[in-house]
Amino acid sequence: MSNGIRASLVLLLALIGPAGAAEQSSGNQPKATVMEDIADIKQALLGNWESIAPEIRPSKNPDGSLKPFYLKRTFRYLPSDRFELDVVNFADPYGAVPLVRIRIGGHMQWQGAHPIAPGAQKVDFLADETYEVTPLVQGFADLLNKVASVGYAPWAVNAPQSIFGKTFLPFGLKEGTNFMEYDLVYLRGDLLFWGARNIDGRGFDTEQNRPTNLQIPLMRK
Repeated sequence: MSNGIRASLVLLLALIGPAGAAEQSSGNQPKATVMEDIADIKQALLGNWESIAPEIRPSKNPDGSLKPFYLKRTFRYLPSDRFELDVVNFADPYGAVPLVRIRIGGHMQWQGAHPIAPGAQKVDFLADETYEVTPLVQGFADLLNKVASVGYAPWAVNAPQSIFGKTFLPFGLKEGTNFMEYDLVYLRGDLLFWGARNIDGRGFDTEQNRPTNLQIPLMRK
């Protein structure tokens, strides 16, 4: 088993995330309208979004040295502030070697304007419906069988298991608790931005760690 697979498992929790009306600029180029009304933002957000290409995140090896973390996201915003998020982690920058799929579902809690850009909003993502893990290579399944066997069936490739509401040590989850991140949302035309990950590896686990910059966007699917 490669050190890359092992390090990716340890760091998954730390990494774990519409079309607006257009107006013509003076140069006859389309310019996305900035939406600042929360009802308009929610309406425009409805639907499916996906990564433009494999993305990179800052992460660290167990010894503290820096390493890249590659992933792709698929996101769906639903009525009543519900969301579904799929994240696939890869071993390579081109997304040719998938390692694990994580599926999260729950609710978005809107907390007011974020100062990073007009129309940006502070949003908390609460995984209070679904949290599922699917190993995509044998090495990852083997590792999960060593570090997350209690309370679970044997882990196997392409066999999802729910970790919702359970203890799952690789992600730091405790029984009876729901995973939540303090994030942000910003819409610009057909692009959906969340917050950029902290370069020192901190998760979005507190209000103080809420992101202050924009991450590479998702594109309307």
